Amino acid sequence: MGGYYLLAGIIFLVSMYVSNQLKSKFKKYSKIQLKNGLSGKEIAEKMLLDNGITDVQVVSVKGQLTDHYNPVNKTVNLSEVVYAQRNTAAAAVAAHECGHAVQHATAYSWLTLRSQIVPAVGFSSKISNFVIMAGLILMYSGSALGSMLFLAGIILFAMTTLFTFITLPVEFDASNRALAWLENKNMVTQEEHAGAKDALKWAARTYVVAALGSLATLLYFISMFLGRK
Repeated sequence: MGGYYLLAGIIFLVSMYVSNQLKSKFKKYSKIQLKNGLSGKEIAEKMLLDNGITDVQVVSVKGQLTDHYNPVNKTVNLSEVVYAQRNTAAAAVAAHECGHAVQHATAYSWLTLRSQIVPAVGFSSKISNFVIMAGLILMYSGSALGSMLFLAGIILFAMTTLFTFITLPVEFDASNRALAWLENKNMVTQEEHAGAKDALKWAARTYVVAALGSLATLLYFISMFLGRK
């Protein structure tokens, strides 16, 4: 158990570092104004149009780092600062979210798979911890049902872990599409492109840390189960 807490502590510290770096990078690149003068909204609309996508709407949503693409109602949702501002960070985020829209339009396999398992993952994430807790309590009280519940909880938690790893190629591909479009369409200068690439790199690392943290927890639960067996 001591080894798990050490690993969890390391992952937590790495997560905090990556999160702080991400905030720092976006603050830095928010100060670099785009030479083309386009806002995040205009960047998004142009990328969609250049990819032949005319049925996706670009909208503004409240909050920070709330940017996302919704495949259900086909909207690119940009936080207020990204939507309105005309800087390198805004261009990077807007183009990245449009990268997801392009994935959806072209039936990108990893995005399709992730969308298909969303209902199962949503259910698993809500009850897995409760099932694991109940299983542990029953196991340590000597009930045979405890092992079965604990195993069921592990399987449910494994679904959420799988989801975090399926998310990785989706996020990396969206960033690659965004950066390629920004460069190929001469939307940004070399300095602006380098800034956008750096910002998206740190954003992607948050998903990597989340996936590794989930995997570490899953392996710990599995080791507990095998140890009790």
